[in-house]
Amino acid sequence: MFERTLKLSEEDRMVYDNALKFFERECVPHNERWDEAGVIDREAWEKAGAAGLLCATMPEEYGGSGLNFRASTMLMEAQIEAGASGPGFSLHSDIVAPYIHAYGSEEQKQRWLPRMATGELIGAIAMTEPGAGSDLQGVRTSAKKDGNHYVINGQKTFITNGQLANLIIVVAKTDPTKGAHGTSLIVVETDEVEGFRRGRNLDKVGMAAQDTSELFFDEVRVPTSNLLGHEEGQGFIQLMQQLPSERLQIGVTAIKTVELALAITTKYTKERTAFGKPVFSFQNTRFKLAEIATEARIARVFVDHCIELLVEGKLDVQTAAMAKWWCSELQCKAVDECLQLHGGYGFMMEYPIAKMFVNGRVQKIYGGTNEIMKELISRML
Repeated sequence: MFERTLKLSEEDRMVYDNALKFFERECVPHNERWDEAGVIDREAWEKAGAAGLLCATMPEEYGGSGLNFRASTMLMEAQIEAGASGPGFSLHSDIVAPYIHAYGSEEQKQRWLPRMATGELIGAIAMTEPGAGSDLQGVRTSAKKDGNHYVINGQKTFITNGQLANLIIVVAKTDPTKGAHGTSLIVVETDEVEGFRRGRNLDKVGMAAQDTSELFFDEVRVPTSNLLGHEEGQGFIQLMQQLPSERLQIGVTAIKTVELALAITTKYTKERTAFGKPVFSFQNTRFKLAEIATEARIARVFVDHCIELLVEGKLDVQTAAMAKWWCSELQCKAVDECLQLHGGYGFMMEYPIAKMFVNGRVQKIYGGTNEIMKELISRML
C-alpha cells in the first residue's frame, strides 16, 4: 500500500491482508465468467460471510466483528487491489447494514443483521427511480397503511445487488402530501412477500459483474414493524445522515484506484519500449506520472483525514461531498492519462487499466452526481 497518514492498527493491516487473499483466491479466478454472467455466484457471498468480510463494523452480538470504519476501508481497498470488481460487499456491509443498526429496533437488528453477516441475506437499498435520481424528494413509490401492513407500489432502477438481494430497504412515500417529510424507509424481505419481481439485469458501461437491476413492487405487503425508525416520515432525515458515509466510500475507492493505476502504469512504462528505449524515459511520460503521483498524495491525505473524521463521528455533509466529488473526478482523469500511456494495449480489456477506465465512470454519478456535490458544498460558503 502507499504511504498513509491514517493511523492503521495491526488489526487493520491484518484485515487488509486477509481480505486481499480472499479476493485473489475466491473472486479473481471467476472475474471473466462473472463479467459474462453479469452477476457473481451466490456462493461467493456465503464464503465472504464465513471469512468475516461481511458486516465487519457491526457489533459482535449482531454477527459482526465490532471493527470501526477504518477496517471497512481496508476491505474496500483490498478488493480494488485484487481487481475483483464484481462483489457488492461494501454496499451490503457499509450502507445497508448501518441503516438497520442505526434506526432499527432491537428485534429488527437481531432478526436481520446476523443473517447479513453470514451472507444468508444480501442487502440492497432501493432509492433511485426512473424519474428520481439525485433528487430523492421526487420518489413516487408509495407505502400505504392497511391495518398492520404497508402495501408498497412502485418501481426502482439502477439498484446494486438487485438480482441477488433478498433484503431491500425501500425508500417510499408514506404520506405523499408532506414531500420529503412524508418519506420513510421500509425493509422488504423478498423471500417472504408476493408482488415483488426483478426486472432485467441492466447492461452497463462498466462494472459488468456487479448485478444492477430494475425492481418492481406491485401490492407488496409487509408488516408495519418493517418500518425503520420509531415513526413514519423519518426516511429523508435518515438518508441525509447516512449519505456522507456512502460518499466517503466512493472517495476511498477512487483514491485507491488512482494509486493502483499509477503503480501498474509506472511498471508498464518502464518495461515497454518505443523508439528503442523505455516509454518511461520520455519526459512527457515522467511528467504525466509525476502529476498523477502528486495529486494522488494530496487526495490520499484528504481521504485519510475524512476517514478519521467519520470514525470520530465528525464528518459533515459538505466535507464528504468534497471527497466524493474531487476524488472521483481525479480517478477518471488519472485513469484516462494512465490508459493513454499504455498506448493501444490500454484499450484492450485484458489489461487492468482498461477495466479501471470503464468501471470508474460511474463514480461521478452514483451516491449523488458530482453536480449535486458542488451544490451541497456551495451551501456552506
